[in-house]
Amino acid sequence: MIRIFSILSIILLVVSGQSQEPLTLDGAIIKGLENNFQIRIAKEQYSISELNNKWGTVGRFPSINLGASSINRYDNTPAFDSTSFEFDRSGQYSNSLSPYLNLQWLLFDGLSVTMNKRKLDLLENYSLGYSTIVVENTIQSIILGYYLALLEEERLKVLESVKGLSGDRYNYEMLRKDIGSSVTFDVLQAKNSYYSDSTNYLLQQLRVKNAFLRLNLLLGEPPEVQFALVDSFQVELQYYELNDLKNKMLANNRTLLNQYVNQEILKKDVNIAKSDRWPTLSMNAGADLSQGWYDWEKHDKNTYLFDYYANFTLSFNLFNGGNTKRAIQSAKITEKIGEIEITQATQTLNNLLVNQFDLYSIRRQLLEVAQVNMESAELNMQIATEKYRNGTINSFNFRDVQLIFLNASSNKLNAVYDLIDSQVELLRLTGGIITER
Repeated sequence: MIRIFSILSIILLVVSGQSQEPLTLDGAIIKGLENNFQIRIAKEQYSISELNNKWGTVGRFPSINLGASSINRYDNTPAFDSTSFEFDRSGQYSNSLSPYLNLQWLLFDGLSVTMNKRKLDLLENYSLGYSTIVVENTIQSIILGYYLALLEEERLKVLESVKGLSGDRYNYEMLRKDIGSSVTFDVLQAKNSYYSDSTNYLLQQLRVKNAFLRLNLLLGEPPEVQFALVDSFQVELQYYELNDLKNKMLANNRTLLNQYVNQEILKKDVNIAKSDRWPTLSMNAGADLSQGWYDWEKHDKNTYLFDYYANFTLSFNLFNGGNTKRAIQSAKITEKIGEIEITQATQTLNNLLVNQFDLYSIRRQLLEVAQVNMESAELNMQIATEKYRNGTINSFNFRDVQLIFLNASSNKLNAVYDLIDSQVELLRLTGGIITER
């Protein structure tokens, strides 16, 4: 069975090592920014807002229509002949063609056109800000996904080490049994421990595969693409000042900046609603031609008509049931709601920043504790291995030391990942995840 597990592990390692593309964290971020599905969607959404941000959208330019209408008719209407006292029926054909050219232009509407164009500028900036938020979240997910794959690989190495020790112990007990110095109970215990560690090792290989599949999805790569992660699983300790982080957050946090842009949009809505108090001046100009052909039994007759026009309309709303006043009041209320939302967002981000700052400080201390605990467990493992071979401790004690080493290793790896998670979250909150990456 030991040989079977070893062969299976070798096969899995060989298969996973085929056609692997080296991938650094920076390379993963670049690849993700190019291929990530959410970023591609956000880019297309921004293209829509950029496409709509034109003067023609808000009505600055006139609309010109060119067309033609054609009428073709046949009439058979009876006419009463008073001399013969009979009805006389004769056919009548009529055809007409009327081409036309029409221009409609809103000359003045209380500066609503200008304000709507400025609103479109703000909407484009808002869409750009949303795209930036998507990029920030994607970079954060890629970083954590990259280190999660490294974490699972490191866990696999620890389990491989523990499995190797269990296998040595099982072989050692089998050898002792052959020479008569070990009982069946010790052999079965060593066998169960080895099988349990081998099972955990195989399950961890599946977790590694799933972590890489998740990373591939973040990078927009198909599942069959395999990467070999180059960066090491470690974290550089950073020392932050809370006030400095708050200042950076208020100045650079993209969610907060987008709230400011949205507030400017709400202010423009108030001015647009007020523009309905002003009169509107519009022009309707054009030209049309009408050509008709009529055919009777006795004579033919054609008609011809051409005209052009330029008309102006001045409209001033005196009373519309108070709709304009209510629209202005509603826009002002919405603007006030926006101000409250900015205050709420600022307070929420401040609370989140303080929480993350405290969490980072605690996780940094936990990493220091986990590192010391890991070193002690590793040393204890070496000593216990020698004592077990010398017969100083029994198999139960040796297994307890193995489990302690396994837990200490897992805690240390988790502490590294948790600290990376806190660092990335602080970068995102302060708007530095793009500039510093």
